[in-house]
Amino acid sequence: MTTVAEWVEGARPRTLPAAFSPVIAGTGIAAATGGIAWLPAVLALVVSVALQIGVNYANDYSDGIRGTDADRVGPMRLVGSGAAPAAAVKRAAFGCFGIAAAAGLAIVVITQLWWLLAVGVACILAAWFYTGGKRPYGYHGLGEVFVFVFFGLVAVCGTTLVQTGAVGWAALAAAVTVGGLACAILVANNLRDLAGDRESGKHTLATRLGDRGTRTFFVGLVLLAAAGVVAAGLLVSWWCLIGLAFLVVLVPALRIVLAGGVGRDLITVLKVTGVAELVAAIGLATGCLIA
Repeated sequence: MTTVAEWVEGARPRTLPAAFSPVIAGTGIAAATGGIAWLPAVLALVVSVALQIGVNYANDYSDGIRGTDADRVGPMRLVGSGAAPAAAVKRAAFGCFGIAAAAGLAIVVITQLWWLLAVGVACILAAWFYTGGKRPYGYHGLGEVFVFVFFGLVAVCGTTLVQTGAVGWAALAAAVTVGGLACAILVANNLRDLAGDRESGKHTLATRLGDRGTRTFFVGLVLLAAAGVVAAGLLVSWWCLIGLAFLVVLVPALRIVLAGGVGRDLITVLKVTGVAELVAAIGLATGCLIA
C-alpha cells in the first residue's frame, strides 16, 4: 500500500511555487488596476494548485508506463519506482483535474465569462498531453512553450481577468516574469535528465539544444523574467521592482548552471528557481499594493 509520504512525494515537485506564483502576481496586478475580488482569486488558486498536482501525477503515470523514469536522478516517481499502481496514479491525476474543473466552472458562473470554459478545457488537455497520449508534446521539444503559455500567460492574465474583467499590459508583463521562471524550472529539470531522456527517446528541448545551449537558454529565461518585472515597473509603479529580488535568490542556481553542474546539483537549481519564482511574484504583488 502506498504511504501518505509517497503520495505527497508524487505531487510535490514544483507544485507550491508554480501554483501560487501566477495567482499572487495576477492578484497584485488586479489590486493596482481594478481591485481585488477575493472569491474569484481563491477559486483561481484552487484551479492552479489542482492543475499543478494533477499534471505532476499525470507525468508520473505517463512517464512511468513508458519506462522513461527507469533511471532517474531526481525525486522518486510513484509508478517508475513501483511505489504505487499506475491505475491509482492515473485516477489521482484525473481527480485533481476534476477539482480544477469544478473550481473553474464556479469562476465562470460568478464572472459570466462563459468563453473561459474553452480555456479551462484547453488547460486540462495541455496538462494531460504533456506526457500523455500517443504523441505527447513534451516528448517533442514543446514543453517549454506550453508551460510559458499556460502557467505564465493564461494563469496570470486569467487571474487578473476574473477579478477585474479586463487584461492589460501590466498583467502581460507579470505573466512574462512568472512564465519565464516556470520555463526555467522545466529547463533545469530537462538539463538534469538530458542523458536519460536521450537514451529513452524523449526528445525534450534540452536534447535538441544540447548541454551548452540549454544552459544558455536558462540564463536567457532569467533575463526575460527580469525584463517582465521592469516592464511592470514602467506600467504600474517602480515599486514593482521589488520583484527583482528574485535575481538575488537565483545567484546559487546561476552559478551551478554556468559552472556546468549536473545530476543532483541541478536538483538544487530546481528548488532555488521555484523559490525565485515565488519571490518575483510576491515582489510584484507587493509593489502593486504599495502603489
